[in-house]
Amino acid sequence: MFALLQASGDTANTVANATVDATNTVSNAVAAAPAAISATEAAAANEAAKQASEQGSMSLWEMVNDATIVSKVVLFILVACAVYALSLLFEKILVMRSNKAKISNFITTMNKAKTPDEASQAVAKQPDSIAKRMFAAGYAEVLKTRELGLYNMKTGDHTLGRIQTAMDIEQNKGINDLGSNMTFLASIGANAPFIGLFGTVFGIMNSFIGIANSQTTSLAVVAPGIAEALLATAAGLLAAIPAVLIYNFTSKAISTVGGDLDDMKATFLANLSRDMDTKG
Repeated sequence: MFALLQASGDTANTVANATVDATNTVSNAVAAAPAAISATEAAAANEAAKQASEQGSMSLWEMVNDATIVSKVVLFILVACAVYALSLLFEKILVMRSNKAKISNFITTMNKAKTPDEASQAVAKQPDSIAKRMFAAGYAEVLKTRELGLYNMKTGDHTLGRIQTAMDIEQNKGINDLGSNMTFLASIGANAPFIGLFGTVFGIMNSFIGIANSQTTSLAVVAPGIAEALLATAAGLLAAIPAVLIYNFTSKAISTVGGDLDDMKATFLANLSRDMDTKG
């Protein structure tokens, strides 16, 4: 009887010990799961770091060369716009300086004459400019008015109005020529940042896709995609900032030239008015 009871006790102890061992095993497995995951991430991060160290430092050209096709297209568009905008800067500087000098010399020469006929002879040798074309259009209307016998005080207002209209037409043509490519500059300044933003968003999307595929958030893995995204932003600003500056410079220069042409036109019309008054 005693032996039977002892055997039953041993069996119970064995079952209890087995239960405790199973519980400890499950607990250890649960505790080890995060460690296993962390070890996997660490291994992936170490591998990425090892590859990065083997490749060495990444240059800007290598980053562009390894970029996706979408990012390359965005960068090409923005760089082309930036280069063209900078080329327009030199063109506008030369054109504006040349026109301002020609107009200034023309006005100085014209103001020395006392009558429209003297002014016509004085400015005949002046180089071609907007001011000279305006004067030629106005003086041609003066000759037509004289042929019709309308060059007198009675029809003075109508005559001056027709002459001013002829000069205004040539002035508008010249101003439009000076303002060529202004729409293009405005478009670059307004839209280049958004084109760069598109490249930035696309690069960040690729970075998150890389994180999901590699199962790690290591900076060595996501850094190339983020750098590519920031490069698109920088390219957008590189194209937009010069375009805006050139646009403002050209607008100011055109406004100054337009003011000089208005002064020249007013001076010529005043000269005509005095000439008509003296001739009755």
